[in-house]
Amino acid sequence: MTDNPSPSTPDSSGRPPQIDTTRTHSARIWNYWMGGKDNYPVDREAGDAVAEFFPEIRDLARTSRDFLIRVVTHLAGEAGIRQFLDIGTGMPTANNTHEVAQAVAPESRVVYVDNDPLVLAHARALLVGTPEGATDYIDADLRDPDRILEQAAQTLDFDKPVALMLMGILGHVPEDEIMPIVGRLMDALPPGSYLASYDGSNTSEAYNQAIEVGNKQGDVPYLLRSPEVIAARFEGLELLEPGVVPCPLWRPGPIEVGTRRGMDQYGGVARKP
Repeated sequence: MTDNPSPSTPDSSGRPPQIDTTRTHSARIWNYWMGGKDNYPVDREAGDAVAEFFPEIRDLARTSRDFLIRVVTHLAGEAGIRQFLDIGTGMPTANNTHEVAQAVAPESRVVYVDNDPLVLAHARALLVGTPEGATDYIDADLRDPDRILEQAAQTLDFDKPVALMLMGILGHVPEDEIMPIVGRLMDALPPGSYLASYDGSNTSEAYNQAIEVGNKQGDVPYLLRSPEVIAARFEGLELLEPGVVPCPLWRPGPIEVGTRRGMDQYGGVARKP
């Protein structure tokens, strides 16, 4: 996600970047909550500290992945999008963006962006797409949108619609920096492009306390915002129904209807007119 970019930058010798196992990283903590193995003791310690106050964090991790699957399925299917820019990739797991998109449309082109060396190592090994499409990975920071756009242009055609994915990443960014970043990225995309995004909300006192504990242990704070603040990120765009809602309520599948778990994340999808 959005960590300091310097540790993940290869040196002049071309050697792979070194992984600092003494510092937490949100992508690895999230991987731990989802039951993955690609994390370190420092990540598990921070993850357990949050889960002690808010056991539902594991539900949030899983429902966020379900949200991504439904969003990408809609965009690649009904909306006809064939290009995706997924910033804040996190650790590769099941049903990654390119897998979902290319299952619908094999010619889909997907660019992932993250800046953790462990994520980079796994991405290079696992994020392999279909022969008809393209899958690429950029080692870059969300706070450097110009670099992201420059490198993504090697794979994506910015004259054609692109789906910008900001899934659970903007909570790491100070509020006054979010709209300039989102605006710069969306300005580079043509009409007919989409913004898909979710983030944790401050709608649960237990979640608020848990994140406060996690932020004391982690290196990169995660800030919960109100649903109204999260919704404001879509201003100027055409929101798809049902708007900005708890992730499990965004176009749930038949088996998901009625769920009340994982409700403290709000997300939506909007089209650039």
